[in-house]
Amino acid sequence: MARGELAGADARAYWAGVRIWLAGGDPYHPSGPFLPYVYAPWLLPVFLPWALLPWNVAWFAWRGMNVILLLLSIDWAYRRRPLRTAMIVALLAVPITVTLDTGNVTLFLAMAVWAAQFTGPRLGGALWALAASMKWFPALLFIFLPPRARLWGLAAGALAIAFSLLTWPQTLAQIETAVNFPRPLRIDYVLLLWGTVPWFWRHPRPLGDLERRGLREMGAAIGDAVAGVRGRWRGEDAARAARHSMAARARAFFGLG
Repeated sequence: MARGELAGADARAYWAGVRIWLAGGDPYHPSGPFLPYVYAPWLLPVFLPWALLPWNVAWFAWRGMNVILLLLSIDWAYRRRPLRTAMIVALLAVPITVTLDTGNVTLFLAMAVWAAQFTGPRLGGALWALAASMKWFPALLFIFLPPRARLWGLAAGALAIAFSLLTWPQTLAQIETAVNFPRPLRIDYVLLLWGTVPWFWRHPRPLGDLERRGLREMGAAIGDAVAGVRGRWRGEDAARAARHSMAARARAFFGLG
């Protein structure tokens, strides 16, 4: 089966991957009309409750949940900035259509990043780490998390790495499959940017706020580190002040005061 040959091909790969795994088979090299499962082996249980449903029911539930989450998020955004929301939805029309057709997990990951901005820091960090464990692009959206969620996101990310190391033989098979599997241009990845809408919609000057609260703090911390190295040549007091400034900025970035 080629990608795009059958509606729901990606969702069917997740569904079949879990069932093959439960039967003791290899979800990365399936036999039959299925695409291979291409995500981390320890993520298979995430799909388990859904994959126990018959395929027709599972596909209906998968697509239906995508539509419901999309409509709820559009409603939230439209109530706050109607014109911009309409423009963004129009620009994302093709990625949305592709995702609903193939059943890829992309929209769910975008909604995980979306939800991470409204939940507590622990759950928010875990949602981001889960999304970043499935696809690399959500990792780039780290800056949009609330400060404390960033800290918990790093902790959850470290746990995800540990899980991958504990399942290393299967992880190697996953990496090999993901690298060698032929893929078309993934325009549906653009849909992941939908997860940043709450951040931009809730900030009157989003780019300015992002620079002040995120990028500037990171840049200043790097500058302080360089200053600390230089301070070693100029005197201990200068080096100590630079280290203190760098630590303060890092604490602010992660919401530690």
